[in-house]
Amino acid sequence: MIEFHAVTNRFPDGTLAVDDFSLVLPSYKTTVFVGTSGSGKTTLLRMINRMVDPTSGSIDIDGADIGTLEPVKLRRGIGYVMQNSGLLPHRKVIDNVATVPMLRGMPKKRAREEALQLLDTVGLDRSLANRYPSQLSGGQQQRVGVARGLAVNPNILLMDEPFGAVDPIVRAELQQELLRLQRELGKTVVFVTHDIDEAFLLGDQVVILRTGGKVAQVGSPAEILANPIDEFVATFVGADRGKRSLHVENHGDGDIVVDETGRLAGVLVGSSTTSSRASAASQSGSESQCGSESKAGPRGPGASAQGGDSR
Repeated sequence: MIEFHAVTNRFPDGTLAVDDFSLVLPSYKTTVFVGTSGSGKTTLLRMINRMVDPTSGSIDIDGADIGTLEPVKLRRGIGYVMQNSGLLPHRKVIDNVATVPMLRGMPKKRAREEALQLLDTVGLDRSLANRYPSQLSGGQQQRVGVARGLAVNPNILLMDEPFGAVDPIVRAELQQELLRLQRELGKTVVFVTHDIDEAFLLGDQVVILRTGGKVAQVGSPAEILANPIDEFVATFVGADRGKRSLHVENHGDGDIVVDETGRLAGVLVGSSTTSSRASAASQSGSESQCGSESKAGPRGPGASAQGGDSR
């Protein structure tokens, strides 16, 4: 568990990046910091591994004040994934993934073996292990970045807008990959994004931040959508524009979901209309088949030809 206690971070010019921030980030869940530029979300994330130290206040990990811990040792025990992957361009994929375990004293052979296993974990073919980052697609680079973040099997994984530099299709794939990994591995994930849709998709706990690192609202996606605390939050999540107000319309072959402006938002799966239509079609098909058999008469080895005995 990660706990922020009245944390403030002030730049040398006096600008507040984070102001009196207190929050508990639950273990084995994904907490997403989301907000506009200047809301302090990346500063909050970097204070967890002491890349940035608070001006005042404290941060505890599992009850231990990280301000008393040696920064480099702390960082090597926490996974970190950044935008544009942050891979070392002069090192092959396998060595990028094995970097931190080797820095912690793991023999090179074992670190490379475990790196190959991590490529499997993040859905990359082992044939990519000996390529350089420049020889990979953007999506592949980000997967390598995730593998490197998991290389020391950390309890905590920090992710600073990791999917922000890839195209929408690859981004959607990486989001689903992260959801799969979280189901399988159960890490304490802290994720930073400016995209509220991404926050609602990935987060168990979503923290909406105002400029200066002030909390606007904290809660599950469902709680925030159902009860935006003020106009700022309603505007940020799109509730004021009808973006989140959805209703069902019937379009012949099925039910679709549209927003308040009539724009398509999705397809309703398993609706009563769709189910009854499928059931009716099935029943109609069965009746048709029975009718055909009745008109044609029985079929089989013992059936007599029309007019009686075949002899």
